Amino acid sequence: MRLGKRLLSQSAVIFAARIMGAGLIFLAQAAIARLWGAQILGEYLLIVATSNLIAVVLPLGFHTIGTYFAAEYSAKNDRRMLNAFVRRSYGHILLVGVPLLILVAPIASLFGEQGHVIAGLSLPAALMAIATAIIFNNTAFLVGLRRPFAGFFVEIIFRPLLIIGAFAIATAFMVGEARLTGLLWLFATSYLAIALVQFALVLVSTSRIGDSAPARAPDSARWWRFAAPWVLISLATEFFFDIDLLVLSLHLSHEDLAIFGICARIFALISFGVASVYAVTIPDIFEAEARNDRSDFHHRIGEANLVASLIAIVLSVAVFAGGHLVLGIFGPDFLAGAWPLGVLSLALVVRAVFGPASMVLSIHDQPYASLPAVGAGIVSLIGLNYLLVPAFGLMGAASAALIAIVIWSAGLWLTAWRLAGIDVSIVARLRVMHQAKAQANVVRDA
Repeated sequence: MRLGKRLLSQSAVIFAARIMGAGLIFLAQAAIARLWGAQILGEYLLIVATSNLIAVVLPLGFHTIGTYFAAEYSAKNDRRMLNAFVRRSYGHILLVGVPLLILVAPIASLFGEQGHVIAGLSLPAALMAIATAIIFNNTAFLVGLRRPFAGFFVEIIFRPLLIIGAFAIATAFMVGEARLTGLLWLFATSYLAIALVQFALVLVSTSRIGDSAPARAPDSARWWRFAAPWVLISLATEFFFDIDLLVLSLHLSHEDLAIFGICARIFALISFGVASVYAVTIPDIFEAEARNDRSDFHHRIGEANLVASLIAIVLSVAVFAGGHLVLGIFGPDFLAGAWPLGVLSLALVVRAVFGPASMVLSIHDQPYASLPAVGAGIVSLIGLNYLLVPAFGLMGAASAALIAIVIWSAGLWLTAWRLAGIDVSIVARLRVMHQAKAQANVVRDA
């Protein structure tokens, strides 16, 4: 199967599973609100949000670079170094997780009534955080070892099913406040069990990596050099709209902020379709780099850009055509977000067209080079919100986000071009396709 077709098929499966999983979680949350009450749902979301934030901290940034180093060491048949990296990454979870199990309750109690809610359920919340952190690591390693389905499916399929199962059992056999406690304990323990099963799969996968590379000391300094900037890059990309919402709270009413927040969540969901393309192709790119095959390296990046751009265009058209139907589910007031959501969807095309510059810079051992462009994007977002939102409201907020992403993506592309000498945009791939077509025409005419 051609690379482009494989990327398209695997990305489509992963994206479809993500959509299905998100739908199941939405139904579960709606059921909690209707059967248990909005207050219980609020407490549940507070616990989940807290455990997710703790989970991001536990690996100390190594989950953000797990795919990168797993792919690199796999391509170099360096099992010793891969095992050292794996031990260090999971060791961080234990190193930070155990004190959190002890300290989360007294710390949470300091933050008023909401903190007392967390403190009362601190043990299942901490177990959820540890399980989630393990799965962050598992996913990163499995994607880097060419097993993206095994990496993503725990989060996007098993997690929703476990939540629904725990909710059904708690509803059937428990009453009152005990329902939430029961749901959290059922989910935390079952999710931790799934995380450990997936971790066993990671160990099996790493054991199959070649061991022909010469023995050497662990790349600890290099790991930290990559982890530190990638934490910031991940924060600015995955939590871009969380930062945006905080800024917009100074300019928008609560009603408009809620509408834009839903638009941002929909954008984050559909953007996974583009991100999955690069997740699937990362091992192939590293393999070409390890062989020092520049032609194949450029070909694989170009093919990934082409598929990602096509998916981005399709998703953007779908959002313009059907975004109002999705927003209508939340109520008629949310229809005001239809056009802003369409504008936000154009950012998908922008990201895909400019290509995976941050990844390429990291491959060329220059991870910190991404930070100025990322910083320029965040600063421009803040400034553009100040200029556009008071005059244009939701459309101004969407336009500010789109322009900021253009500045950020273009800056990363230019940085990769100057420092690595590589055009990671789709233009390079289209140029090659045009040249190949022209040569074919010359041969045919001859």
